[in-house]
Amino acid sequence: MDQIKNTGGLALVPFFVFVFTFLGAGILLNDFYALPSPVAVMCGIVAAFVLLKGSVNAKVDAFIRGCGDSQIVTMCVIYLLAGAFAMVAKAIGGVDATVNLGLAYIPVQYLAVGVFLLASFLSTATGTSVGCIVALGPIVVGLADQSGSSLPILLGALLGGAMFGDNLSFISDTTIAATQTQECSMKDKFRVNIFIAGPAAIVTIGLLLLAGWQNTPTQDVLPATQDINFLKIAPYLLVLGLAMYGINVFVVLVLGILASGAVGMMDGTLDLLLFSKNIYEGFTGMTEIFLLSMLTGGLAEMVKRAGGIQFLLNKANSLIRGYKSSQVGVGALVAGINSAIANNTVSIVVAGPVAREISQKYQIDNRKTAALIDISACFVQGLLPYGAQMLIMLSYTGGAVAFTEVLPYAWYLYLLLAFALVGIFTPLVDRVLDLKTTTIPVRKAVAN
Repeated sequence: MDQIKNTGGLALVPFFVFVFTFLGAGILLNDFYALPSPVAVMCGIVAAFVLLKGSVNAKVDAFIRGCGDSQIVTMCVIYLLAGAFAMVAKAIGGVDATVNLGLAYIPVQYLAVGVFLLASFLSTATGTSVGCIVALGPIVVGLADQSGSSLPILLGALLGGAMFGDNLSFISDTTIAATQTQECSMKDKFRVNIFIAGPAAIVTIGLLLLAGWQNTPTQDVLPATQDINFLKIAPYLLVLGLAMYGINVFVVLVLGILASGAVGMMDGTLDLLLFSKNIYEGFTGMTEIFLLSMLTGGLAEMVKRAGGIQFLLNKANSLIRGYKSSQVGVGALVAGINSAIANNTVSIVVAGPVAREISQKYQIDNRKTAALIDISACFVQGLLPYGAQMLIMLSYTGGAVAFTEVLPYAWYLYLLLAFALVGIFTPLVDRVLDLKTTTIPVRKAVAN
């Protein structure tokens, strides 16, 4: 049978072509989202076919098998369903209802706390930090102007809350990528993740309360709100509740879509045809990440068969000294890639297979690895001056606030890193959650 020849480190060149194409285009165009990531990964795939040694048939076979891997297919289908749910829930007014509910109960003096809590819930419910910032950014800027509150502090709270939900949401593309590449359930990853992110959020709330206590607003202004419709928030709560209970994620998302559609039809927001169109629009909104995951899976399989993954592992092993340093290495790998390409989901998809191999070798529980790579990606992504989250948020200020002014108030992200390091260098997380320090058996196509 034809095989791709083992070329060691040279097999990694196609991966570098992908990363540097994406990075170079971002620098050249001054926009890291101008070049679609599937196009960049196609450059790497072409390079693999040209540079890797072996027959064309062997390369095609490896590529197709990688694209059709059960974990990749599972990931892609979850992306589609998550996109459909988010789109239908938004179409019925779920995002607006959530914002109105939060703003109705925020005391002006403690706007920063309210913004953090509202952003945390909204990003967790919708699975997107960018979407959360788009929905709340203009409102936060307006509230700061009306109340005389510090805009940098409010933006820091918004950024922290947005990344909190992005990291923890069951329908976030980062969570989907992290759990599927590490072959663990979303519920299990959530339990580890919340044990790290939860304390960071609590301390952040305490700091924001302290800042609010010292703040005296110039005006006692509350935002005007529309009538609050709790029914439109119900699909979010349903999905969060079922997912935390451990129901299969496919079932959870389908029920969320149907519940959102039912609410929309009851109040006249949707009819059957519009409901169907919103589902399809949600599917198409996930086209880029769908294609990226599938194509990256194919490229990774080609590189793996050519010895590239093993070469990388050998190099990592020379730097890693044991259980703790292997966890730092896994996080640093994802953080480094994220810093280069400014996309947390892409960084997890690219680094996932290597992170899994390192975890199995050094006996890290796959649930902890999934949490750590998601945390590392979200931490870096939130602080990147050229990341989508920061760029969009600052655009709403009209140049009145600079990146360096928000940076000191991104308290949640710094605390997230601090608690992650505590979880790595102390046995606290492992003991409390009874995480195994032995290799976890491989479980195929885990979706719950």
